[in-house]
Amino acid sequence: MTEIITGLHMSPLEVLVLLGAVALVVARWLPLAARPSVTIAAGSVLVLSVFVLSVVGLRWQMLPVLAGAALVLPFAVLPVLRRRPGRPAWRARWWLALPGSVVCVGLIATGPVAAWACPVPVFPEPTGNFAVGTRVMQWTDPNRPETATAEHGDRRTVVVQLWYPARKSPAGAQPGQYLGRTRQEARTVSDALARYAGLPGLLVDGVPRAHTRSVFDAPVADAGGRFPVVLFSPGLGGVRTQNTAWAEELAGNGYLVAALDHPYDSAAVVLTDGTTIHTEIASTGNDDEDDRRAAETTGIRAADLSFVLTQLGRLDRGEIADPLTGRLDTGRAAATGHSLGGGAALQAARQDGRFAAVINMDGYPRDPDPRPFHQPALALTQAIGPQTDPRYLPRLTEVLKLSTAKSYRLTIPGAAHLTFTDAPLYLPPVPSVVGSLGRTESPRVVAATTLAFLNTTLRHEPGDPTGVLSTYGDLSVYRPDSNR
Repeated sequence: MTEIITGLHMSPLEVLVLLGAVALVVARWLPLAARPSVTIAAGSVLVLSVFVLSVVGLRWQMLPVLAGAALVLPFAVLPVLRRRPGRPAWRARWWLALPGSVVCVGLIATGPVAAWACPVPVFPEPTGNFAVGTRVMQWTDPNRPETATAEHGDRRTVVVQLWYPARKSPAGAQPGQYLGRTRQEARTVSDALARYAGLPGLLVDGVPRAHTRSVFDAPVADAGGRFPVVLFSPGLGGVRTQNTAWAEELAGNGYLVAALDHPYDSAAVVLTDGTTIHTEIASTGNDDEDDRRAAETTGIRAADLSFVLTQLGRLDRGEIADPLTGRLDTGRAAATGHSLGGGAALQAARQDGRFAAVINMDGYPRDPDPRPFHQPALALTQAIGPQTDPRYLPRLTEVLKLSTAKSYRLTIPGAAHLTFTDAPLYLPPVPSVVGSLGRTESPRVVAATTLAFLNTTLRHEPGDPTGVLSTYGDLSVYRPDSNR
């Protein structure tokens, strides 16, 4: 489909269909002399646009527009066809035509409203000095069994997507598909995410049509030296691509981002051989059992993060052939994650001293053995309300105070749990679901706060991130001398 018009969230062809349908309704109310030409022009534009859309892909959001057009078309066209020279054109009296026109306009207006509420996501342009490249890796840990299929003797396999600073691609280079390497993989993942969240598939129908701002296998940037490394674990049932806008912004600013799919946990993981692994995690209805399973899953994810950091070190040393060899600084690595992945990042940092910093995006810490850790930590949380688990803030504060470095908790007004993902770009703007920051502001705030922290902790840029962080919400600072 042709490019979506930002703000309207409709393609030029869809706009033509909309305008053609509106013009057919308006034609009834024009002077008799103008009516035939407007009707013929509007009908021609409408039919041709619908024909092209049916070939390139017709979105469900256009169905009410087509219904309104179909309803008005016979009443607009038949009087024109029946017109005889020297005889006045017939048209229904206004009090008969008005209700029909109102109904048609209502149907037609539903289309752009639906397109706005459930759009094809448009990803923000990264603001850094680099273009962004991406590629997908699949690695198997020979030292860990796959607990979900232990009876088969399988080893733990993870799928990892890398976003990295790249050279500018030639004009016309196709940006990467969102949610997968191919449109088919994107559709598989999108359907799985909708099922996992209990959402109607129509709400995310446009997501597999989206393209990102990164280019698959783009040449690595010549400048920038060695890139600090940021590992990311998604939320429960989440997928590696759920924070693509954030990953692209970091990569554009000189970081290597490695986001993980966790098989049997992520909603759908498509392996290189085409096999799709769906999640096996579901609520048991027993809070204690669900907490136990969540803690077990968090531990597996923490081990996945450490394994991927090891693999990135091997890649940098040339033990894994890759254009990024010699460009990664795994001595400056951060463990990050959203929701359950945020808890996994905290646990990975505590268990693996190779991580130099940790970011938890609205995740409940589930480490069964919380102990002091040396890394500075940043916890981003949604606005706290009556529905917030009363255990959340005390537990999170307890863990942050265990850090022997300065750590931060930033509560962002207007944020909801999914604000820290790509969801505000494509889900209906319901504040309780995606927050009230908006489609443009949500990714900007998440990127700005994490970059301020990472630039200080991994790049050791002068200054304190406190000033920047405090401009985005309610900031609590935990200093080592006050944590004991």
